[in-house]
Amino acid sequence: MPVAHHPDKGISTVARSYPLPSIVRLTCVVRVPYKQIMLTRKNIIIRDNFQCQYCGKTDLPLTIDHIVPRSRGGEYSWENLITACPRCNSKKGNRTPQEAGMYPLKKAIRPNKLMLMQQLTTTVSNEWKPYLFMS
Repeated sequence: MPVAHHPDKGISTVARSYPLPSIVRLTCVVRVPYKQIMLTRKNIIIRDNFQCQYCGKTDLPLTIDHIVPRSRGGEYSWENLITACPRCNSKKGNRTPQEAGMYPLKKAIRPNKLMLMQQLTTTVSNEWKPYLFMS
């Protein structure tokens, strides 16, 4: 049963019309085994909020930079990969942040599902806020 619905939208069948739910209440929850978030280019860009982690620009194409270069023992991991614009990535080159004098704006961490969902959500309906602990 819906807790709230859109006042001007509906779902129709051959025999009836129903209001389109915007919030529904679950009476039974099926637990799904936890899966870690895959380390992909797309997920790194989402985690870093579509922003170069050196200069902060968001209007340029992004590349993936190893904080500690692979040639220096850097790993392919959440904690060592960040987004960078091509200019900053080229400027840093095959150096560590200390050698280049370029430090990331924020620490690279392994994200959780909630963190990625918050990055992708641009607006939240006011009627949803009490249910999302955002009021």
